[in-house]
Parts: sequence; structure tokens; C-alpha cells
Amino acid sequence: MTNNLKVERAKRNYTQANLAERVSVSRQTMNSIEIGKYVPSTLLALKIAKVFNTSVDEIFCLEDSDYL
Repeated sequence: MTNNLKVERAKRNYTQANLAERVSVSRQTMNSIEIGKYVPSTLLALKIAKVFNTSVDEIFCLEDSDYL
């Protein structure tokens, strides 16, 4: 799965720490999601989308290999 968290954060001048605080996770968790080491739960993905006032699929995208 890929994501565009870094781009969305930059548009709003949020740091990883700012975003993490808004969704009640650690900055390290946010970093792991951004670099693709951690796939967020549905609940966390929905919280992140809400912060950005957008849909989950605007932030997170499945890759072909995710369907295997």
C-alpha cells in the first residue's frame, strides 16, 4: 500500500508530530506509516482522512501486489 501523507501534511504545514497528536498516535507510528513500514488500522486511516477532510482512498492506495 502506498500513501501520500507527506504531501497532505506539507499542504497544511503539519509535522509528523502535529498529525500524530491529532489522531492520538506517536510520531514514530506516523513515520512508519509514511514510509510504508506500517499499515494503519481502518480506524486510524479514517481518523487521518478526517483530519485532512478527505476520503481514505485519497490518502491510501492499494498496489497490485496487495491483491495477491
